[in-house]
Amino acid sequence: MKATDKAEAAMPQKIPTAQGEIDAISLLTQDHANVKAMFEQYEELGDRALASKKKLAQKICIELTKHATAEEEIFYPAVRQASGENEDLIDEATVEHASAKELIVQILSMEPGDELYDAKIKVLSEQIEHHVKEEEGEMFPKARKAKLDLVALGEAIEDRKAEIEAPAMPQ
Repeated sequence: MKATDKAEAAMPQKIPTAQGEIDAISLLTQDHANVKAMFEQYEELGDRALASKKKLAQKICIELTKHATAEEEIFYPAVRQASGENEDLIDEATVEHASAKELIVQILSMEPGDELYDAKIKVLSEQIEHHVKEEEGEMFPKARKAKLDLVALGEAIEDRKAEIEAPAMPQ
């Protein structure tokens, strides 16, 4: 199976709860795992696999954009409202998203083989890895304790991600 086929197979899917509903934290965690798998697949591509690199990098950028937008519009405000003690975590996560979005814009305006292309993908991967560790290790447990309606949030996040169009790809 080609790396791009693996990436397509790793795309987000509904995460059912015991009642067949979607839990926001499970959905976001699955997004994290999917993007991590795509970054790992990118690392496995050789220097000559330029078309595969471009396709996979675009897919990573699209998924990260959808994920970050849904978190910022739906999940973070709900967590902030439910528990004031998460203010710093949410502020830091928002700044991390802004930094990732800047790299995404740069990556989408480049071609594989351009100077620093692979380096930018690597730095984005490292930033996302750090961000995920904080969310999953600190924010998500606090969100669970806040007694949020995680099923309703999960449905809203999934709906919002479906509405978001892919970032414009420069020609």
